[in-house]
Amino acid sequence: MAFVSSTLLSKRTVATRAALVLAIMAAFVLLTGLLDGNDGVAASQLLAQPAFPLANAMPGLMLALLLLVLTRRTLLSFGLAFLAQAVMYGVNALKVANLGMPLLPADFRMVDQLRKGGLHVLGSYLPHSPWPYLALIGGIAAVLAMWRVEPPLFATRTRGKRLTTGALLSATFATLLLGMPGWRTLYNGQKLWLEPWSASATTSHSGLVSSLMMFHLQDRRTKQKADPNAVSSLLQSTGDAVRARMQTPADPGTAMPDIVVIQSESFFDPRIMRGYENTQLTPNLDRLAAEGMSGPLHVPTFGGGTIRTEFEVLSGLSLRYFGNMQFPYLQLQDKVVPSMVRILRSHGYETVAIHGNDPTFWNRNTAFKTLGFDRFVSQSSFPANALMDGKYMADSAMTDEIMVQLKDAGPPQFLFAVSLEAHGPYDTQPNDRAERDALPVPAGVNGHDKLELQNYLYHMRHADQELGRLADLLAKRSRPTLLLFYGDHLPGLAGAYHSTGFVDGQNMLSQAGTWLLVDPRNPSEPQRIDMASWMLPGMLLERAGIHDDAYFALTQVLAPSLAQLTRAPGATPAPLDAQQELFDKDMASVAVLRMKGKLDKLLPASLLPPSTVVAKQDNEEEGTRAAAAMGMHR
Repeated sequence: MAFVSSTLLSKRTVATRAALVLAIMAAFVLLTGLLDGNDGVAASQLLAQPAFPLANAMPGLMLALLLLVLTRRTLLSFGLAFLAQAVMYGVNALKVANLGMPLLPADFRMVDQLRKGGLHVLGSYLPHSPWPYLALIGGIAAVLAMWRVEPPLFATRTRGKRLTTGALLSATFATLLLGMPGWRTLYNGQKLWLEPWSASATTSHSGLVSSLMMFHLQDRRTKQKADPNAVSSLLQSTGDAVRARMQTPADPGTAMPDIVVIQSESFFDPRIMRGYENTQLTPNLDRLAAEGMSGPLHVPTFGGGTIRTEFEVLSGLSLRYFGNMQFPYLQLQDKVVPSMVRILRSHGYETVAIHGNDPTFWNRNTAFKTLGFDRFVSQSSFPANALMDGKYMADSAMTDEIMVQLKDAGPPQFLFAVSLEAHGPYDTQPNDRAERDALPVPAGVNGHDKLELQNYLYHMRHADQELGRLADLLAKRSRPTLLLFYGDHLPGLAGAYHSTGFVDGQNMLSQAGTWLLVDPRNPSEPQRIDMASWMLPGMLLERAGIHDDAYFALTQVLAPSLAQLTRAPGATPAPLDAQQELFDKDMASVAVLRMKGKLDKLLPASLLPPSTVVAKQDNEEEGTRAAAAMGMHR
């Protein structure tokens, strides 16, 4: 586009200049709809439902106008704003491709994680093709050209008008970013078709930016409130069952065992996929399931977001009841959190977390303190020659470190180990390509999807092999050991899932993973039970002979009713009967009070036997415990 000379520019009337800005604003709205690609914000909808494309472009327009005040150059300002939008849409495309769902407001917290070890993991998902990077470079070059060539739209000195306009725009833009209530008039969920249970559906008809704004405003408005009457009602109806579990006598032969928990990256049983129904890709899982407890595991995430499942397992709190807590470890802010770890510490356990990655990624170095761990063994504490397979540390190296940490003397130990080998993306070549290439793939899965599926299965089978090896090693120990093994979420293999489908006919967001609890020295009759990740700690404590926390006992009483309600964000909500709906509503209040450390004050004395030691979470006692939990060293 040929730029008019600065002489002609200086002679433009105010009306002409305003018309130029308005024309570029209209083009910005249309181009934003084109970039978005969803029908609801397309140019064809501008007359039929103008609020949709306008709302979707509004934050970009405000940014462009603010830049215009600062730079005085129209094309430069709108070009910069559009380039920023394009980068955001590119990131969104990567998330949709790998996880099957669009960006959410909480995802922007991940920006800070890039300098905390996150670039190594998240950077793996960047495209390998040079074209997106060339397009970005081209955009930056165009912006720089505008900066040098485009003449200013107005004079530098405007007798305060520029300053006043800039201040007003900055303040208005700040209210938008802060989610002030007034913006709900434009980003009205009823008018713009917000579907709170599905970011994907909302984005499809409202546009990505509008979806982000509506969920942002919803999160700002949502405050977790507890109803003490609901808690009393739930405890009254379940009190006898809770009391019975708490009064179960511990078995002297198995009480206070060492406990090893394995959170296996992206582990699931492939037999839930069509084409794998009759395969045996997890022989060690199958062998151990015949000697203990196992079953489907319902988790609150899909394809990523490991810390969501991890938080539920360690705390026993369901993120279903904390809708604005997308990434709990990034939102705890040093808050002392009631947890299974603290219960075990109160019983004399040494508590150790193990993870062969940067300890600051996902803020684990801080989060593990708030959850009560004594020590955190991270990547730097592993041997320098620890085996790598593909992009990450091999599961065999983690098994070796677990056995190093387990002692045959001293207090009972709780080891929580987080694996990494099977982490996506699944386009990195493994150590043994021949082994990878020999793995079966269902008909219809071809090309890149086939390669990703085989790469995943290669690493998943290693996790199964290490499960078997660890169980065999624990069986030979002189001390009793409980082994809990589970997958944090399904891997992000959207292409393969779409090609095969699932045995139960549901989509990938509704699938359950798998869990296993076994005493390797003392095999038992097999039990298959549906569980949610937040119910695992209560079950584990019971098996360890620890029955003195009413909350964890309550989770076991409600497990049959509530387990299947836990699903990944964006999944179709599970149907509820009247009893489930009541339990679910009351449990929401219980969870909020538990998180705030106020639940035990509402427990009726009749619920607990006189000798019961209840893990108090009131602020004074927790302050003392928290201080003891702060020293995390190897």
